[in-house]
Amino acid sequence: MTAKLTLGPVLFNWSPEYLRDFYYRIADEAPVDSVYLGEVVCAKRAPFFEPHLHEVAGRLRRAGKEVVLSTLALVMNERDLAMVRRAVDEPAPWLVEANDMSCVNLIEGRPHVIGPFVNVYNEGTLRCLVERGAVRVSLPAELPASSLAALAGSTEVELEVQVFGRLPLAISARCYHARSHGLTKDGCRFVCAEDTDGMEVFTLDGEPFLAINGTQTMSSTYCNLLAQLDALRGAGIDAFRLWPHRIDMVRVATIFREVLDRRVAIDQAMAELTELTAGAKFSNGFYFAKEGLTLVSEADR
Repeated sequence: MTAKLTLGPVLFNWSPEYLRDFYYRIADEAPVDSVYLGEVVCAKRAPFFEPHLHEVAGRLRRAGKEVVLSTLALVMNERDLAMVRRAVDEPAPWLVEANDMSCVNLIEGRPHVIGPFVNVYNEGTLRCLVERGAVRVSLPAELPASSLAALAGSTEVELEVQVFGRLPLAISARCYHARSHGLTKDGCRFVCAEDTDGMEVFTLDGEPFLAINGTQTMSSTYCNLLAQLDALRGAGIDAFRLWPHRIDMVRVATIFREVLDRRVAIDQAMAELTELTAGAKFSNGFYFAKEGLTLVSEADR
């Protein structure tokens, strides 16, 4: 079976015009099978892109790509819940990705995707979600290879693993981005838009530590499982998620597609990916049951 390459929802606050044009290029040029649309981090951002949503979704579908509508990872009030309800009740030809149990409850009995913000750590949880209608489960980033293999061996449902981009570690009711600018969450002035790939956080010694994206805490490093794609496929993983960043994501997707299809050597692909990301620090520690920020090479194993 051909491995699926997916593009996760944009987690950052990009301008609606840039986001629209970004997805147009993905539709026309990127070798991805599925594209996730929708706001996951902050409900206040959602109205800006909504006027473009159906137009973008239509262009993606005409290009032969599956469209999945992602929902909020943290539902805190009636406004947030109403936003999730609208996504679930939308009479559109796409699956919905549930990233919070409130959405799982609303969509029970209908085919849907479970996003990586729902904690699926064992076979019992996976089985329960599949029984409620999940047709694809995107597993949490912190699971090691042994857990991924165990989950894959326990189900026939499609499993997805994120293989590129900053890792989404936590989400909060507080907006750290606003606070860093002396603002409140309600009066944030959307300052998160100033950091298009997240705001770097450093230790007192000046070492990169984390990244902040509005209410979301992310890894400073970029997850990179390019060298583990064959092993993941062998373990039974079906789909591989790329998180979007403000780099040439068409080329990133092409590199991962070429490796999945065994058309390019890992060393060559890794060198090009390093150049594309301007030397960003990569990590794969979680996969090897180590600290998430570490990068384990074949020589270190």
